[in-house]
Amino acid sequence: MTFNEFKFHKDLLKGVKIAGFKEPSPIQEMAIPIISKGEDLVGQAHTGTGKTAAFGLPLMNKIAKKEIERALVITPTRELATQVSDELYHLGRFCGIRTITVYGGVGYGRQIALINKGVQVVVATPGRLKDLYKKGKIDAFNPEIIVLDEADEMLDMGFLEEIKEIFEYIPQNRQTLLFSATMPDPIKELSTEILTNPQFISVVGDGDGTANNVIEQSYYVIQESQRDEAIVRLLETEETNKCIVFCRMKREVDRLTEHLQAMGFLAEGLHGDLEQTDRERIVKGYRRGESKIMVATDVASRGLDVKDVTHVFNYHIPFDPQSYVHRIGRTGRAGKSGKAITLVSTEEFRELQRIQKEVGAEMKLATISLDGDEVENTLEFSSLQRMVEEVQITDMAADFIDSMEEMDYHEFVERVVTLLLKDKDSSQNQIGFDQNTVNSMIDEYHDEQKVARKNNRKKKR
Repeated sequence: MTFNEFKFHKDLLKGVKIAGFKEPSPIQEMAIPIISKGEDLVGQAHTGTGKTAAFGLPLMNKIAKKEIERALVITPTRELATQVSDELYHLGRFCGIRTITVYGGVGYGRQIALINKGVQVVVATPGRLKDLYKKGKIDAFNPEIIVLDEADEMLDMGFLEEIKEIFEYIPQNRQTLLFSATMPDPIKELSTEILTNPQFISVVGDGDGTANNVIEQSYYVIQESQRDEAIVRLLETEETNKCIVFCRMKREVDRLTEHLQAMGFLAEGLHGDLEQTDRERIVKGYRRGESKIMVATDVASRGLDVKDVTHVFNYHIPFDPQSYVHRIGRTGRAGKSGKAITLVSTEEFRELQRIQKEVGAEMKLATISLDGDEVENTLEFSSLQRMVEEVQITDMAADFIDSMEEMDYHEFVERVVTLLLKDKDSSQNQIGFDQNTVNSMIDEYHDEQKVARKNNRKKKR
């Protein structure tokens, strides 16, 4: 199938050709005819499957052919809003279609003026859009097509009530499209509230929100103390182009970013405490390849759409299965293969089992083999370096150094380092437990599950 078969406006086809689109992706092939007919749609697809063009092309075609005048796209984050707006602009520029990105953190004036002047496509985040409607700033903007993009992420970020309130300001005679990587119950309930007899399509396998099958998934069961050494070793051994390292907390992002930079990696950190200008600078630099490693929290990475991300590393296991799906969906995009690698401590292993079961993903156990000098260089030296960086200097230490003034300073430091390394255990020859050890953990987990089920049955009696 080719894009010519959709009978798009000739100027829109020109934008499609220059964008390098040749054949429609599965989500485009399924969604475009439904949207073109004017029907409501629920589409389940991960970011990177071509869904922006799947909804963007038919709505811009309607604008180009003067079937409608305005369209609204709602996205969870500023970054995603900017990405969607840019893509729509480039696809529709030869049709003279004007787009605007509306989000918080900047002044209202310019956004209001452009909307009221008649831009055809508004791409907005929920918070700012709700404020504009509530304050009566954009009463004249009545879109005929509304798109909810990454609906489950908006749910995760607590925007569900804002979405419902926004739809109170929008006329009922509209076409509504909802796209989501997963379909939790609140999203299903929302779709019944704001859509009318929608068509349902899915391009994620069996439609249950499982992980993309072009992503090779593996995990390492490690000691908590091995986490930094493991991520450094993986970054050294895996053939990465661009990669994302996910952390749970903002402070972990800052600390790990500094650690990786100190080790010589081109790494940048991204989290919600950064100023908007810094966030934009970091994301742009990452897209251009100025940094190769993005260390990020889940919230900061929402909607982060970057081409050629070959690897996703879970420095810490995510809090829930859906976060796992979102994280690894940043790689393996547009039909390309990718790798998702998760580090789990022995204490977190049972949580991994739960995620693996709920997501239905095939994750392979892996280990990182080390020998001789590698153990010393990768494990002992890195651990000692971190200890030295974090230790607080005492007066006793200064007095001790003064007492050794007859010894050459460099020799003195070398002797202290040698003494410290000698006391460390050098028996570790790999990062990650082997299959036999993990099998024992699995057996223990299953035994505990049986006991729990047995106890539950007793309580019910």
